[in-house]
Amino acid sequence: MKFPKIYKNVVFVILIDLFLMFVSLYMAYLIRFDFEIPKEFWDGFKRVVVITVVIKFFVFKYFDLYRGMWRYTSFSDLFNIIKASVISTVLIVSIVVFSNRFQGYSRSIFIIDLCFTILSISWFRLAVRFYFERKGSEKSPGNKMGFLPAIFKTRKTKFRKLIIIGAGDCGEKIYREIRDNSRIGYKVVGFLDDNPVKHGRKIHGIPVLGSIGEIQLIANSVKADEVLIAIPSATAVQMRKIVDYCKESGIGFKTIPGFGELINGNVTVNAIREVAFQDLLRREIVHLDEQGIGLYIEGKTILVTGAGGSIGSELCRQICRFKPGRILLFERAESPLYEIEIELKRDFREISIIPVLSDIQDRSAVDMIFNAYQPQIVFHAAAYKHVPMLELHPWKAVENNICGTINLIEAAEKFDAERFVFVSTDKAVRPANVMGSSKRIAEMVVQNIGRRKALKTRFMIVRFGNVVGSVGSVVPLFKKQIAMGGPVTVTHPDVTRYFMLIPEACQLILQAGALGEGNSGVEIYILDMGTPIRISDMARDLIRFSGFIPDEEIKIEYIGLRAGEKLFEELITDGEGIVPTIHDKIMVLKNRKPSQVNLSENIDELIIFAKEQDNEKIKNKLQEIVPEYKPFDEL
Repeated sequence: MKFPKIYKNVVFVILIDLFLMFVSLYMAYLIRFDFEIPKEFWDGFKRVVVITVVIKFFVFKYFDLYRGMWRYTSFSDLFNIIKASVISTVLIVSIVVFSNRFQGYSRSIFIIDLCFTILSISWFRLAVRFYFERKGSEKSPGNKMGFLPAIFKTRKTKFRKLIIIGAGDCGEKIYREIRDNSRIGYKVVGFLDDNPVKHGRKIHGIPVLGSIGEIQLIANSVKADEVLIAIPSATAVQMRKIVDYCKESGIGFKTIPGFGELINGNVTVNAIREVAFQDLLRREIVHLDEQGIGLYIEGKTILVTGAGGSIGSELCRQICRFKPGRILLFERAESPLYEIEIELKRDFREISIIPVLSDIQDRSAVDMIFNAYQPQIVFHAAAYKHVPMLELHPWKAVENNICGTINLIEAAEKFDAERFVFVSTDKAVRPANVMGSSKRIAEMVVQNIGRRKALKTRFMIVRFGNVVGSVGSVVPLFKKQIAMGGPVTVTHPDVTRYFMLIPEACQLILQAGALGEGNSGVEIYILDMGTPIRISDMARDLIRFSGFIPDEEIKIEYIGLRAGEKLFEELITDGEGIVPTIHDKIMVLKNRKPSQVNLSENIDELIIFAKEQDNEKIKNKLQEIVPEYKPFDEL
């Protein structure tokens, strides 16, 4: 039996346990004989006490009761105490039976001793935990054993009084983390919850003080310094209401992100952050078929293009949850690539993270990467997406969005990748701009190559709208304009867009990858984007969220639609029909087959015009390939 390294704390606890074991047996004798132990039984006590203490010690050691950190005593520790006590009692009774058939011993003594042992040892362990919960987990200088009172600490921590909104599982977990770690610097003084059944009750001794609408009155009464919104399941409507209450009270507030933003759904104090605009857009929680996703990702080599972008980087984070063998971060911008590489290596140490600084437009480089690493799953998220910029430089859309995609598709086919997931956009539907039409042509290329017979690679397309917080999103622009005092510029009073959160979009991309069967051509999956949002309403919400009155303190200015913009976006086009899938937030399009006639020849001509940087010829050829493309100046 291997003994742990001896520390003063361990010696202290062992000595206390030995003392309690002795006392438990002695108290059992006293209670059994009404505190007057007969001489013949007293002799029995002296014979059995050493055996009892020694056996209990070694059995407790066998159950690792001297390896734990007692400040974190849990139910599993208490269960081990019960098991060790029962087994040691059985051993002691067995020895007594075989030695003298219980002569000179009362049978009930061993039952009473068992009860006292469990109660006393458990009480001692809980007392240690209680001490650290009350005094904080940090040892003071010179307090080597960690049991000295807090009065001897040389440094006094100043705590901020905190009210937690949400007296549920999340609130309770956050409270325990704050309570157990004095370095966090908070002291929870109460909970708020709109469930009247919880009012007046306590969570770990902390009261539920009232409803959320009473925050101002309650915060003043308990002199709270800050509020934490701990309801990750809250809807957008609920979050708006809570944020309004917090703002009216004038007290500072932070939040735990929605479950969609939490990796693995884990709620910890590390997730606490300032309330952001996307919290007001919280959507229904995405329930993933984690088993299905794990089956096609776990242990595989995954390639993600555009890995440094907003969608690509979040895709990498979500993919790593499912334990791939290695993940290739394909990105041409060195700084974003470095940042996502460092983050993933820190958070997912067991996964091989391989940064690849390259460009999808470089055909030979793409082939070399596929040949060297043999990726089994490809998520193609790299693309130029800025609509007005590509109207000025349409040849860049051809080179990157079309030619780059062709390079990846042909490499995936050549090196027998298992799956190829192409991330598309709602702007590919009846496009009014170069960006949308280039993405539609890329879709057509994926569909055509995916219909080849005896193809080992499954190709699939995922189409969705705008994501809040992505590069090019209107939210960062609006924030900058508000910080400068306005005006906030909106293109048109009636312009609407679909929006979802980046984590939600990436989760659904992974889910769509698990759905693709490839039996009937290339599926186009569209994500449930909910109800489109008016950009002018979004601007007003953001102004209010920033603490200003729209149209008074911060003006909204309408500047007209920019080149390539439409009033509203669509997710399906003529000839496409929506068919539900097994996932309630993903639909598959049974679309008409794109014409293969002269597609390759037309793309070859398009590439020639792109090299010549001839804007007019490029747009004319785009319109020839995608007849539903209506350039902005023709609308």
